[in-house]
Amino acid sequence: MDIGETAAAPIGRDEFACLMAAVGPYEKRPQVAVGCSGGADSMALTLLLHDWATAQGGTATALTVDHRLRPDSTAEAHRVAIWLQDRNIPHEILTRPDTSVDGNLQAVARAARYDLMSRWCVGHGALHLGLAHHREDQAETVLLRLARGSGVDGLSAMAPVAETASIRLLRPLLDMSKARLRATLAATDASHVEDPSNDNPSFARVRFRQATSMLAAEGLTSKRLCDTARRMARARQALDRAASDLLARAATLHAEGYGYLDQAALCAAPEEVALRALARMLGCIGGTPYPPRLERLERLYAALTGPIGSQGARTLLGCRIAPVHDQVLICREPRAAKDTLPATGDLLWDGRFRLTVDGDPRFELRRLGRKGWAEIVKASPEMRKTAIPAAVRPSLPTFWHLDVVASVPHLSYVYRGTEFVPPCVRELRFAPVRPLSSARFAEADSAANA
Repeated sequence: MDIGETAAAPIGRDEFACLMAAVGPYEKRPQVAVGCSGGADSMALTLLLHDWATAQGGTATALTVDHRLRPDSTAEAHRVAIWLQDRNIPHEILTRPDTSVDGNLQAVARAARYDLMSRWCVGHGALHLGLAHHREDQAETVLLRLARGSGVDGLSAMAPVAETASIRLLRPLLDMSKARLRATLAATDASHVEDPSNDNPSFARVRFRQATSMLAAEGLTSKRLCDTARRMARARQALDRAASDLLARAATLHAEGYGYLDQAALCAAPEEVALRALARMLGCIGGTPYPPRLERLERLYAALTGPIGSQGARTLLGCRIAPVHDQVLICREPRAAKDTLPATGDLLWDGRFRLTVDGDPRFELRRLGRKGWAEIVKASPEMRKTAIPAAVRPSLPTFWHLDVVASVPHLSYVYRGTEFVPPCVRELRFAPVRPLSSARFAEADSAANA
């Protein structure tokens, strides 16, 4: 709680309706899901969203993820189910199938939550997923990002609205204090669970939380940190627009999954704008939803805009980056294209290509590789005349039958033998998980402050 905040009123229906309007729009009779761990924050949001959706003629379904990362997680999930059932609130328990933990515990739990809840939403026609992040969560995120040396994007923290390929993530409570959420829960006489990991000092977020009073005494209140995030979001929006303008002028994408950036335009642009444009190209061509680390991106930018001698080929985020005359060629690094899929049905390969294939699961879809290129050139020497750059060819999607190249659609190559018939490709398009131009980062509505 911020210094000076001595009392907290519950969030009323009219006030919450305004908060929801700020993260809209919605369809008629909206179908909304809400992440509900059973903690005080998510229980408060679940109750508020249920009332709001009912008033709109829609429904709100609470989703509890059983991570199975703690011995009592399953019992807690069922306890939440009983509480919500008593209030006639639709509820589903989503269970994480894998009980192993590889790496950061909180990161594993977070990834499982978003994956399971997003899949449920897609399967049940819910376009919106409500999340209970509040003012103190946002403040902690700013501090965590600051400790990691983040730039404008990191310090803009969490957006009130984030659009994914299939759903909208809504955080209507980012300007609400935790105290107000607890007051809302108390006013409804609702129960909640306490997660012991929220007090575990082995997590950096918890250590920042425990330092709240000391930081607030020095002026770093949660409200002030959230104001910083809002201002950074405003700056991020302006920089994103400038990066989009630069890409419209300077970038060229090809259907085979590679692209060029005009080197002169990259050098002439303000550094922050150029970094942003370069990161978008890498994310698009690398087929990854995650941006590169800022320090590595800055090193790449320095090499591309520095003396000629420093401009050899480099790799970052699964991409190969190389100056070619007055352009920068960006293509997939062949070793990073590791996907191997049965060649049948609707496929997303390597996070970059979507295919519809009438085939046989005995065929595999994987990269062409240098060995495959040598094989098809030996069988069809005219392949050497392709306009596709040599650096791009090894990472092209290719249909294999055991160790034989059956077909390479982008090269119009088809195996000439009679032992088998290659798969029939009905659709093949470059559709990366992170497009070159994506939904803008949403800035919090300052009118919603409370």
